[in-house]
Amino acid sequence: MIKISVLFIAFTFLGCSSYNDKSNESDKAKTPITQVSDEELIDLVQKQTFAYFWEYAEPNSGLARERFHPDGFYPENDAHVVTTGGSGFGLMAIVSGMSRGYVTKDEGTKRLNKIANFLANADRFHGAWSHWIDGNTGKVKPFGIKDNGGDLVETSFLAAGFIVVREYLKNGTADEKAVSLKFDELWKGIDWQWYTNNQNKLYWHWSPNYNWDMNFALEGYNECLITYVMAASSPSHPITPAAYHEGWARNGGIVSTKTKYNLPLILKHNGAEEFGGPLFWAHYSYLGLDPNQLTDKYANYWDLNSNHTKINYLYAIANPKSYKGYGAYYWGLTASYSRNEDGSVGYDAHMPSNDKGVISPTAAISSIVYTPNESKAFIRNLYENYKNDTWGVAGFYDAHSQHYQWTTKRYLAIDQGPEMVMLENYRTGLIWNLFMNAPEVKKGLINLGFHSGKYKF
Repeated sequence: MIKISVLFIAFTFLGCSSYNDKSNESDKAKTPITQVSDEELIDLVQKQTFAYFWEYAEPNSGLARERFHPDGFYPENDAHVVTTGGSGFGLMAIVSGMSRGYVTKDEGTKRLNKIANFLANADRFHGAWSHWIDGNTGKVKPFGIKDNGGDLVETSFLAAGFIVVREYLKNGTADEKAVSLKFDELWKGIDWQWYTNNQNKLYWHWSPNYNWDMNFALEGYNECLITYVMAASSPSHPITPAAYHEGWARNGGIVSTKTKYNLPLILKHNGAEEFGGPLFWAHYSYLGLDPNQLTDKYANYWDLNSNHTKINYLYAIANPKSYKGYGAYYWGLTASYSRNEDGSVGYDAHMPSNDKGVISPTAAISSIVYTPNESKAFIRNLYENYKNDTWGVAGFYDAHSQHYQWTTKRYLAIDQGPEMVMLENYRTGLIWNLFMNAPEVKKGLINLGFHSGKYKF
């Protein structure tokens, strides 16, 4: 079980090879025609996506809205609900925007100060924030009946953003240094040890009303590697290496010997061991954590993520369900808004073993670090051939289906954020370098048994 099943319920109620004959004719008809350079197109996408976290952020807190609907219609009246994890991605996006001059450093510092002040006064549970927060009040907005307290995974995504902001501002002006210190204090206030529940593993949730009732242990492999990295890196409340090796890695049980399309999966993807899970598993943990030349006793993390992405890509080329458009220029399955059988909008964890004919732009775009040529081909195809259907005020909309001639003209923070950050990492490595060079991150990774040829530890 992964938490995506909970997400599904919540939202319901609210160039590796040539493509085969199944998608050949459609792809040939849509062969992109070069109009702008790759660099110009990437910058256009990155800048437009940045708007999600700047122009369309929740106004009182400055944090990332859970979702943004350009038409202004929010079925659950949740326009002011902010998302903790997506806001962590947003912090990285703001740093990227500042570095590129999308906003001035002074403007960015003021926004970051506003965010730090809001988070310092928001509800916390042994230092962790809830999955959703009311942007007007700072109070927890329950994600579910028992999910009304600390969410450690979402908090870990947020904390990775803290590190990036702190490192970016720490040697700046007096104002920048002051904001850097605020994020450092927020980071040090998270009690990672509490979330072990006195065991050698981390738990996702704790509630002041329901205690540990959700009983969701973090065991790999899925999107939660960064949670263990952050917990081991804490200068104030670190976990022991045993929690990582016994809990996350399941005493070595995390290792897989399976292959798909002649590519080793390397680790056992929870509930998706044939093709690997949704592609956000190759993104969320690795926005700050640089998988280049990163290894431990269980995996080479570049190979892990590269193979995962290429398997997803090759599945689209094979196109076993004969969905219209699937192929070398149209691919990428991950969790996003989705199309229900009746044509209404839902939410689903798309992956080869759960393919609904819906492509999520974040899947291919955020994978650009692993598959640059294939991701650029996807971006160009979508922008030049399907722009009217897929492009909006904050970049590409969240989900699209050629097969059903369907688009959801909506956005989610957890999808726009990885696009913005991975495009920056592909172009400059900025976010990776800020995070990986933080002294406590290096120490935490070393304590867990990681080695990095790139960062020399």
